[in-house]
Amino acid sequence: MKNISKEDYLSTIYKLRDENGEIKPNLIAESLDISNAAVTDMLRKLSTDGFVIYKKYKGIKLTAEGENYAKNMVRRHRIWETFLHQVLGMSWDKVHDEAEKLEHSSSDELINRIEEFLNYPQSDPHGYPIPDRKGRMPSYKSAIAISELDKNNKVEVIRVNDTHKGMLGYISKIGIELGKEIFIKDILEFDGSMLLKINSKEVNISRKIASNIFVGKISG
Repeated sequence: MKNISKEDYLSTIYKLRDENGEIKPNLIAESLDISNAAVTDMLRKLSTDGFVIYKKYKGIKLTAEGENYAKNMVRRHRIWETFLHQVLGMSWDKVHDEAEKLEHSSSDELINRIEEFLNYPQSDPHGYPIPDRKGRMPSYKSAIAISELDKNNKVEVIRVNDTHKGMLGYISKIGIELGKEIFIKDILEFDGSMLLKINSKEVNISRKIASNIFVGKISG
């Protein structure tokens, strides 16, 4: 059985919640690759400790205390990812797992020093914003999953889900990276896969991969 810490639960809730600040337990289970029963047990504990508002068959919300705790863990994780990528040259598909290990054993002072060394980065290697020392988020571009768009749209890659390292490795090989311009040439009706034009090359990606790539539309 996987041993998942409360920090991982809280940061997962923080990152995956919807526009109403809620998340369903099954999404937590899927993201952390654990059983629904294990999630239910931990949610009860987190509720008792005052970190989440949890009612059976309802969405889960973070309390103010849970929000602050989760945001601090997200900050640690994204600063470590940025350090590993920028300073040590690790590829973006490798930094997530290493940052998961490092974030739990780092003091706030160390994280602050690394942030200063990196000249206060605004986002991590996958395009996600980094909270500052007071928990404030920097302004960042709005984005939509490329899977939500129709063909004949020109877009720029803004963020990519960082939890699927196999996917990150694959999309790197086909030329998808932050800031890359992509043209949606076609969408296949039978499975929703997308034919993309990247530079002068055409590639096909599944709808599942497309749902993890977040973009902004380019006019003209």
